[in-house]
Amino acid sequence: MDASALPEAAQPQRSALVIVTLLFFMWGLLTSLNDVLIPHLKAVYTLSYVQAMLVQFCFFGAYFLVSVPAGMLIRRIGYQRGVVSGLVLAAAGCALFYPASLGGYGLFLTAFFVLASGITILQVAANPYVTILGPAATASSRLTLTQAFNALGTTVAPALGGLLILSGVTLSAQEFAQLPVAQQLAHKAQEAAAVQGPYLVLAGLLLLGALVFALVRLPRIEQEATHQGSALALLKQPRLMLGVLAIFLYVGGEVSIGSLLINFIGEPSVAGLSAAAAAPLVSYYWGGAMVGRFVGFAVMRKVSPGKALAVNAACSVLLILCAVFSGGALAMWSILAVGLCNSIMFPTIFSMALHRLGPATGQGSGLLCMAIVGGAIVPFAQGWLADLFGVQLSFLLPVLCYLYVLFFGIKYASLYTDSHKAV
Repeated sequence: MDASALPEAAQPQRSALVIVTLLFFMWGLLTSLNDVLIPHLKAVYTLSYVQAMLVQFCFFGAYFLVSVPAGMLIRRIGYQRGVVSGLVLAAAGCALFYPASLGGYGLFLTAFFVLASGITILQVAANPYVTILGPAATASSRLTLTQAFNALGTTVAPALGGLLILSGVTLSAQEFAQLPVAQQLAHKAQEAAAVQGPYLVLAGLLLLGALVFALVRLPRIEQEATHQGSALALLKQPRLMLGVLAIFLYVGGEVSIGSLLINFIGEPSVAGLSAAAAAPLVSYYWGGAMVGRFVGFAVMRKVSPGKALAVNAACSVLLILCAVFSGGALAMWSILAVGLCNSIMFPTIFSMALHRLGPATGQGSGLLCMAIVGGAIVPFAQGWLADLFGVQLSFLLPVLCYLYVLFFGIKYASLYTDSHKAV
C-alpha cells in the first residue's frame, strides 16, 4: 500500500478521514463501557477481581484470535466491505446482551467476545487506512486525530453507562443479605437486565452505521504488491517486533487502570465512593486522553513522535506511583491524570511500528492488533494481584508496562529524522 495509490485531490482524503473517524468514536464508546460493566457484573454475580476481569479477557482476547483472520478478510473484500462486516458483527454482539442478561455470566462473556470480534475487524481495517490517507511523516498526527474521537467515545461512555446501568437501587452487602432468597434473585435479575436497553440501542446504531458505510463512496486503496512472507516473519524486523510488545503492554496498562478505576476510587483510603458515584469520574481518565490527542495532533507535527511518547510514558510512571503510595484526593486525581498521558501512545506506537513496511503494512497492522490482547492478559494479572494484595498496590503492574513504553520511545526518538537508517 502506498499513498501514491490515492487520488491526487485532497478532498476525497479529507472526506474519507471524517467518515472513518466516526468509527473510532463508536468503538471507543463500546470499549469504555466495559469499565462500567465490570464492577456492575462483579456485584451482580458476586465475583472475585480475577473472575470480573474475564470480561476484559474475553473482550481483548478476541483481538488475538480474530486479527489475522480479519486481515485475510480485508485483503479479500477490501477496506470498505471489511468495515461493514465489522459493524454488523459488533451489532450482533450488542444484541446478545439481551439474552445474556437472562442466562448468566457465561453468556455475557460470549457477547463480549462477539462484540470485540467486530471491533477487531474495524481496527484492522481503519488504522492502516488512516496512515495512508496522506504523507507518511504525518501519519502519527493523523492517527492521533482520529484516536482523539475514539477518546471522545471513551469519555462519554462511563458517564452514560453510570446513568443508564448503575443508576438503579443499590443495596449494601448487609442489606442484600437480609432479603429473602426470592427477593435476592429478583434483585440480581433486575440489575442484570439493566444492560438490555442500552445495548439494544447500540446494536441499532451500529447497523445504521453499517448501512451508511456500505452506501458512501470512499477512495479505493489497492495493494500494489502482496507480501510473500508469513506474518510471523515480519517479527524479524526489530522495530515492528518491539512495537508489538509496546502495544501489548500499553493497552494492557491502559485497560487495567480503566477496569479498576471505579473500585480504586471506592477504596476507603482513596475516596470511598459508590460505583454509581465513581463512574462519572472515570470520564476524566478517558477525557484526558481525548484532550491530549487533540493537542498531540498539533504538537507532533513539530516534535518527534518518539520523544513525545517517552515523555508521556515517564509522566505516567510518576503519576501511578503517586496514586499507589498516597491516598485521598491526591491518589484519585493522580491515577485519573494518567489518561492525559495515554493520549498519544497507541497511535504513535502503531504508526512508528508500521513506518516503511510497504506492501507488508496490512500484515504488520494485523500483528499490532493481535498485540491488543495485552488488554486481556494484563488486567487479568492485575485482578489476581488485587485479590492478593489489594486494589491500590495492584497498580504497580501498569508501572512496569509504561516503563517499557518509555524505552520504546527513547529507542526510536529519531525515527523520522534518521531516514537513512535501515528499518
